[in-house]
Amino acid sequence: MQADADADADADFRLLNEFQRDFPLDDRPYATIGKRLGLSENAVMESLRRFLEHGEITRIGAVFSPGWLGASTLAAMAVPVARLETVAAQVSRHAQVNHNYQREHRLNLWFVAAAACDRDLGVLLRQIARETGIEVLPLPLLEEFHIDLGFDLATGAKTRALATGCAKVAVAAAPLSDRLRGFVAALQEGLALTERPYAALARRSGMTETEVTDCLGRWQREGQVRRFGVIVRHLELGFIANAMVVWDIPDFRVSALGVNLAAQAGVNLCYRRARHLPQWRHNLYCMIHGRTRAEVERRVMDISDDLDLGEYPREILFSCRRFKQTGARYAPSEVVAHG
Repeated sequence: MQADADADADADFRLLNEFQRDFPLDDRPYATIGKRLGLSENAVMESLRRFLEHGEITRIGAVFSPGWLGASTLAAMAVPVARLETVAAQVSRHAQVNHNYQREHRLNLWFVAAAACDRDLGVLLRQIARETGIEVLPLPLLEEFHIDLGFDLATGAKTRALATGCAKVAVAAAPLSDRLRGFVAALQEGLALTERPYAALARRSGMTETEVTDCLGRWQREGQVRRFGVIVRHLELGFIANAMVVWDIPDFRVSALGVNLAAQAGVNLCYRRARHLPQWRHNLYCMIHGRTRAEVERRVMDISDDLDLGEYPREILFSCRRFKQTGARYAPSEVVAHG
């Protein structure tokens, strides 16, 4: 009995861990996964259904390259504690807000918003400011050094090699045809838990099954899709001490330091964002996911020592409450995953 339970737990872990990227593009992907894990096709689908019901995963879907489908930004607000839940609900009510967290800081509400273009994004942020009566500080992405939350759930190690150098992300949205935008919209809820999920996706998007898998394969090869697979919720999987670490780095040094910071163990997100003076001076960010606060604090100190970052002003903003976590919506009818 115990051996069976251990085998089930091992298969569940492998299903979550090994299929965060490179999800099979076969006609029957759950059967393909089952062969690798020693499970039946139905057992794989039932496990994924259970993960969804328990909130351990959000979907099986695509994570798109920042800036490819539209405009997005991280934003911060300083919300009076007595109003925090009310304001968070007002912010989360907007479909184009996909992540919304309380963090330990005077700027205590942090959210990510996306829209079809910069103009629409600006309209959304101004609307949130009007509705809440609180200033919204947009902190757009300037340079990407490493964005990949598909890390190894046992060791925290990166599962994708870092690109050489760094990428500018202030790029125009892709000129997709109406047909492909329909495909992206159909992909918003993730793959269905049916024997032929790509056929179901094809029916929803007006494409053939082959066109769907060919498109997903091509977008992964070309980099528009960063990863395609199981999108996990780290908090539900035991990563309860998650911190956004920020530094104020001289602009002429931030790119080189960002590349080095991204290569550090335990760093899952790393990028440069615009300052918002005088309220926010920091420009280099990284995200570290840990199981204990002490573990994360030690990792921050080790990174600071390794990269000689001690001379630069730094803050550690631990997440303390999640109000919303979904895929990014670039327009009401064009929903894509970002996480």
